[in-house]
Amino acid sequence: SRAGHVLLRTNGRRRRRSEVLCQKVTGSGKMATSASSKLSKAVKQQYMELPQGEKVQAMYIWIDGTGEGLRCKTKTLDSEPKTIEDLPEWNFDGSSTYQSEGSNSDMYLIPAVMFRDPFRKDPNKLVFCEVLKYNHKPAASQKETNLRQSCKQIMGMVEQHHPWFGMEQEYTILGTDGHPFGWPSNGFPGPQGPYYCGVGADKAYGRDIVEAHYRACLYAGVQICGTNAEVMPAQWEFQVGPCEGINMGDHLWVARFILHRVCEDFGVVVSFDPKPISGNWNGAGCHTNFSTKEMREAGGLKVIEESIERLAKRHMYHIRAYDPKGGLDNARRLTGHHETSNIDEFSAGVANRGASIRIPRTVGQEKRGYFEDRRPSANCDPYMVTEALVRTCLLKEEGDEPTVYNK
Repeated sequence: SRAGHVLLRTNGRRRRRSEVLCQKVTGSGKMATSASSKLSKAVKQQYMELPQGEKVQAMYIWIDGTGEGLRCKTKTLDSEPKTIEDLPEWNFDGSSTYQSEGSNSDMYLIPAVMFRDPFRKDPNKLVFCEVLKYNHKPAASQKETNLRQSCKQIMGMVEQHHPWFGMEQEYTILGTDGHPFGWPSNGFPGPQGPYYCGVGADKAYGRDIVEAHYRACLYAGVQICGTNAEVMPAQWEFQVGPCEGINMGDHLWVARFILHRVCEDFGVVVSFDPKPISGNWNGAGCHTNFSTKEMREAGGLKVIEESIERLAKRHMYHIRAYDPKGGLDNARRLTGHHETSNIDEFSAGVANRGASIRIPRTVGQEKRGYFEDRRPSANCDPYMVTEALVRTCLLKEEGDEPTVYNK
């Protein structure tokens, strides 16, 4: 229109009204990144190349009292550890991690699994730890969040079934101001459609982070098996598995830690929030693929269907186990829209991405394989998710509460 070409005087020069309106929609502000990411990496590299002699840096990692956050600190060892038994116990101040009171704050770090360190490189290590209280009992309450011991006990009860898991971890890249990476500062990108598995600068937001994380996981020894851009721009997914038993939780938590560290280097933030942007945008889940030896063998579809029947009778138990807030986080995501099921209803189907449980079409054809539980949220605890599946499908528990077994 003629009105769209009325000239405006802005910053001492003329601009068309259409250009100004366009800028309001698309935004022109720079993405908010951390101050640390702007420090000279070349200067840092001078120091990282210094020889370290026989000494080894071991970064101890643990889950904090939120059940979602990760903490870490580094210990010097006299030589390279070859097994987990070579690593000493350590301690930390639990009152500063939401895990204890200040009057009795000592918590213990018990090395559980060791990986190569992709940031400091060999011979240095990442050490994922369990947390014990001052009395050396598991920190297993909601505040203390050591859910690994319970999961390990349950997995030990079903070893003969060889439970395999594969988890699809979705996440969103944000600026330090909480704004999705690459999104216009004043407005929204184009609607969903071209971004899933997309290629091109206008479709893939932040691929450098994805590639760095993938390679770092491979170096570390994490069982990462794939990655792809997701439906919402700045949302991605990586997959970990197949992992047997307790290894699923170990590998996914360390993959998350590595992603946090990679994003830190790039000056951005990773969010595992199940619905980071409200409205007509996909949420973020952690779809969990599950199978047993019996499901993978000929005629295994019957075993899969029996497991789904048991899951249907225990829907709300699983909903409570599938996010760290007992289902409150997932309620924002599981609406029945955006490729999700309704949080209040259980459903299952072949190749149905709107169901609670999806049976892949190839499994339906071959009559054996695995099923996908699409309910877990992106910020779920994988120990709790995998334990819940084993309790219901293999230990055949019923009711709203988990059964207590003697150790």
